Amino acid sequence: MTFEARELTPDRSVRDLFGAELRRHRERAEMSLRRLSEVVNYSKSQLARIEAAESLPYDDLPTKLDVCFGTGELFARLHTLAKKEPFPGKYRRVISEIESRAAVIEEYACATVPGLLQTRELAEESFRFGNPYAPDAEVEDLVQARMDRQALLERPKPPRCWFILDEAVLRRPVGKRKVMYQQLAYLIKTGMKPHVTVQVLPFAAGGHAEAGGSLMLYTLPHQPLTAYEEGSHSGTIIENQNDVATRRQNYDLLRAMALSPRDSEAMIRVAMEDWTPCEPPLT
Repeated sequence: MTFEARELTPDRSVRDLFGAELRRHRERAEMSLRRLSEVVNYSKSQLARIEAAESLPYDDLPTKLDVCFGTGELFARLHTLAKKEPFPGKYRRVISEIESRAAVIEEYACATVPGLLQTRELAEESFRFGNPYAPDAEVEDLVQARMDRQALLERPKPPRCWFILDEAVLRRPVGKRKVMYQQLAYLIKTGMKPHVTVQVLPFAAGGHAEAGGSLMLYTLPHQPLTAYEEGSHSGTIIENQNDVATRRQNYDLLRAMALSPRDSEAMIRVAMEDWTPCEPPLT
């Protein structure tokens, strides 16, 4: 299969700049990806993803590239900056690609229902809260894109999905009571699928390392585990395996602290009672 170089924007992202410099020096040296893979002892596919800014290299590669191309500490310094860079919005495409290929998806949500579990109504309310001045057509496009993501849960061979929801997700109103009631009912329905597990982390569990943000772990066939952390306005992809291992431990601890799937369903049903739509007054 022929590798098609992706257009990069080195003026907007350090990750893109790293990929652009790698491509520029490789082509200047008249070196193919296959030949470079032999020199630095990396697979051709790994180098292709790094050059396309779809993956960040392990810590040993930048030094190997500097030695190979005689670039001093160029790649080492770019790598240091890239690791600190928040995951830019335009890289949400990469997250979508990772998600679509994942065999296992694990997510902790601290503030709102994960996108893969949202109803159309809650998705619309969420997008309108995020940008109250957005045109209706723009909001509808965003909602439809989120609904399209959920198709992976209905595939013949869907990924194994594990969702841990902070109790705040059940208690914080998003839209009208009816929206919340239907959303919690949908959580229960989706949690009954054999490949989906939903757990609730109760307030009583106390503090933990991932408080204040959301964490996603993606297991892809024949690839290292990838972690993604997201706050209210930015996200960060984590590929350094030491840092990923820390997130793995954090998630496993959250799973141990959370209620069992059965007790979680019971808590969701109790929360639903608080969101029962009010009957209109008799006239």
